[in-house]
Amino acid sequence: MASNIAGKPWVTYSASSGQASARLAADSDAATAWQPTGRGPQWLRLDLGGAYDNLREVRVVFAGARTTSRYVVEASANGATWTAVADQNRHAFSRPGIRYLRIKLTGAPVGIAEVEVYNYLRSDLVVGADISYADQDDNQDHLTYYVDDPASATDVLTSARNAGMRYVRLRVFNTPRDEKTGAYLDPAYQGPDRTLAVAKQVKKLGMGLGVDLHYSDSWADPSKQAKPAAWAALPFDQLVTAVHDYTRDEIQRLVAQGTVPDKVAIGNELIKGFLWGSERPGPWFTDPADWCYDCYFNHDPAYGAQPGGGIAWDDWQSTDPARRADYEASWDRFATLQAAGIRAVREVAAANHLRIGVETHVIIDNGQFERTREFWRQYLHRLHAKGQDIDVMGFSYYSEWHGTPDVFEAQLQTLAAEHPGYKVDIAETAHPSAFSDPIPNSPYPVSVQGQQDALLRVFRMANDLPDNRGLGVLVWEPAHFQSMVNWSTSAWPVLQWNSSINAYGMVPPPAPTAVRLQPGDGRITVTFRAPTGGNPEHMQYQMSLDNGATWRTPEVAVDSDGTVAASLTGLRNGVRYTVAVRAVSALGGPGAPAAAGVVVLRPTRG
Repeated sequence: MASNIAGKPWVTYSASSGQASARLAADSDAATAWQPTGRGPQWLRLDLGGAYDNLREVRVVFAGARTTSRYVVEASANGATWTAVADQNRHAFSRPGIRYLRIKLTGAPVGIAEVEVYNYLRSDLVVGADISYADQDDNQDHLTYYVDDPASATDVLTSARNAGMRYVRLRVFNTPRDEKTGAYLDPAYQGPDRTLAVAKQVKKLGMGLGVDLHYSDSWADPSKQAKPAAWAALPFDQLVTAVHDYTRDEIQRLVAQGTVPDKVAIGNELIKGFLWGSERPGPWFTDPADWCYDCYFNHDPAYGAQPGGGIAWDDWQSTDPARRADYEASWDRFATLQAAGIRAVREVAAANHLRIGVETHVIIDNGQFERTREFWRQYLHRLHAKGQDIDVMGFSYYSEWHGTPDVFEAQLQTLAAEHPGYKVDIAETAHPSAFSDPIPNSPYPVSVQGQQDALLRVFRMANDLPDNRGLGVLVWEPAHFQSMVNWSTSAWPVLQWNSSINAYGMVPPPAPTAVRLQPGDGRITVTFRAPTGGNPEHMQYQMSLDNGATWRTPEVAVDSDGTVAASLTGLRNGVRYTVAVRAVSALGGPGAPAAAGVVVLRPTRG
């Protein structure tokens, strides 16, 4: 699964001659071309905007139906030192860290109509989902899921792992309440205590774990960010302390039970701030037809009695000094609250000698890109001033609200380029397979194939960010919202996933971990942890004895804990072997290899 990145808006072109037409070599129009005009050796150079680790193929289409020329494709990490990787007879290659490509015409200096540069999905791309409803699915509705065989139906998390998901995000409400009535939920689904239990399931399956703290008793998103009821009356300094202490305690509880989160989001979809208070007084929904007009917090003045972390966007571009002061003050409060939560995560990580990532999750509303740019400028500057920072810039992407894939991708790259040093995560996305009108701004139909194609487009969107900045993609509640369930073949409570779930399997497996080499008499065994994503019992594995030059199929045994033992027999003693191992999935192909070590086999004495 690959993208042609030659025409991406951040890729720039230069040429030995004919510079004015250089970009025409990547305009998806075979009728236009770069036309070299000089004498002597001619070349076309691409600056990809950053390094890529999984470029594997370059193809050149010459202008004119019968036109051709000899050429060499050279690659470079720095634009100074070049290595030949392909030519007119050999298009495929494998070389990490490529930022620059140069096509040197070694034959006639003819025009190039199209250059195609294929970036394949990386094996370290983290693909998964927010499956916070897992608790209800298992304990309230007793649902099971399967892909092909109903006899294999199992709980939603196991079935998602077996289908190729590698990571699960869990949202956490402080004290869960019914959003409409305000009634406290019993059981308190998606509350702190029940999240601990679900986190154990996630980690037992070998999946990555993300925690999305909403800092609310119900849904927090750009339309509403209600404080938890217990914090509503707190003066601002006490609210800051509450954020810090709550965050510290909840992350420490996860750590203490052996479920260390890989990443923690300090709030959800924060484009308008969070923990809204007197700076954004209610009601936030004023039309009785609004879906949350009757929500428990909407008309309750207690939620606006004290200052909070709402951002005063109405004052952003005002020239009135008082309004500008309000804008600046709102940003300071928001950043102070965010810094308190981030500091708590860092303290827990340091105290336990752990690495726990921190994410800030926002949106880019369609037509509101400049507001999101302002968000990141203000936010990161103020965080740094308070001695804190994040690791991941997270974004939701739903085309109906956030624009076409091409527009969103260009905006994502712009923000990544403006703020280097951070990974970029698409923290939520979805596309329907049925029961929906056509989705605005989406080129994909409402169908199972359309759903799969839309998800793969978002996977590639993250994968194609320069410098391998794209961390991963999470689908939001794939069993519930714009679901990936085939309702026509499902018989409640046994549900079948759509074939669109196969999108996950198209990402190559990550490298095995905890690799140990066990040499024997004419035999080599490698033990390792099965890569996350996919059923360990159904995954295939390969071993190399020559540092990855060739690969063999070993005998494989899988323990119940996911430990794999792969063995090759009939080997020659006295030979030096450089051993590596990798997983191979049916859809994603070979994954990243893991070195096992170098060994010379000796015969057993006795």
